[in-house]
Amino acid sequence: MTPSRRLLLFGLVAFVAALAGVLAGRFIVETPRASETELHARLHSELMLSPAQQVKMDRIEAKFAERRDALELDMRAANIRLAQAIEAEHGYGPRVTEAIDETHRVMGELQKEMLQHLFAMRVVLDREQAEMFDKSVVQALTADAR
Repeated sequence: MTPSRRLLLFGLVAFVAALAGVLAGRFIVETPRASETELHARLHSELMLSPAQQVKMDRIEAKFAERRDALELDMRAANIRLAQAIEAEHGYGPRVTEAIDETHRVMGELQKEMLQHLFAMRVVLDREQAEMFDKSVVQALTADAR
């Protein structure tokens, strides 16, 4: 391999490693999305929950917070495995592919848990509150698409 090709390959590997590091960092320290925060704020301020509803919502929130925290730890671990695979293979090899699949599995599980959480909250609401809630969820999910 010529020195110029070696340098080009080294530059490409360094770029991929840097990109993977940025992506892993974003996953590890990502702050809650504005749409999620906005949805919870609207739920608590605009839906006028009764004290009984608030107690039920607090239980649902606490249960979900535990599960979300566990899945976020799983996500951090999956990102570390991805970074290690990239570092070991320096390309799109079988370890990288496996690590990406694991990252996607955890992200999918988190999304499913989030939806189950939303549906559990919706059950607590009366018909009018549920309609407002549904609109808020749709707005939150489509906010970036506008």
